[in-house]
Amino acid sequence: MGRHDLVPAFLLDAIMIIRNIESKIRLATFLSAGSLLAALAIVAINAVCTYRLVSNAQKNIYILDNNVPILARQTDMQMNRPAEYRAHIDLFHSLFFSLTPDDNYMEYQMKKAMYLIDESGMKQYNNLKENGFFNSILSSSSVLTLETDSIHIDPIRKIFRYYGRLKIDRRSSTVVRSLITEGSLKDIPRSDNNPHGVIITGWKTLENKDISNVEKNTF
Repeated sequence: MGRHDLVPAFLLDAIMIIRNIESKIRLATFLSAGSLLAALAIVAINAVCTYRLVSNAQKNIYILDNNVPILARQTDMQMNRPAEYRAHIDLFHSLFFSLTPDDNYMEYQMKKAMYLIDESGMKQYNNLKENGFFNSILSSSSVLTLETDSIHIDPIRKIFRYYGRLKIDRRSSTVVRSLITEGSLKDIPRSDNNPHGVIITGWKTLENKDISNVEKNTF
């Protein structure tokens, strides 16, 4: 008699059923583990792709040119930062020193200039006001025009030195002054009033002296 002949038929059926169940459990476990691993792989791939998309999106900056948005790359913006610093410094000095004998105009210029500088700008403005600088412009009908000679910038230390010539055109004479100032630069978020996203800090005048004074023929 064979070995299986000694085992009742119902036990053989039970053993076969158990083996089938075990096989199905192993198959289900394998499928579940495979599905889990596949899901984790998909999540990881999606996370990496999303991170790259977000990183690339953050490098895109839109600049308004006459109210027209122009796409610029953040890396390009950083490479062009020294040029923006120079434009900002030049703009501030032009607003602060290029003046006409008009109260409203001078107030408008100073208001715009103060968006580009910290309290050191207001301090110098108040000093000039107390010394009668703006009243003298009105009383003498002077027109002030600032011409930039050069702007030296250390982009690492974020400091600058400005060199310019201030022409003061009065009724009786034309005076040209040598103007040298210096200060530091601090990056801030861009705004309509500060499109370059930087403010001047610790600003001070190193030199403001006459280099020529030409009398006009008044008759």
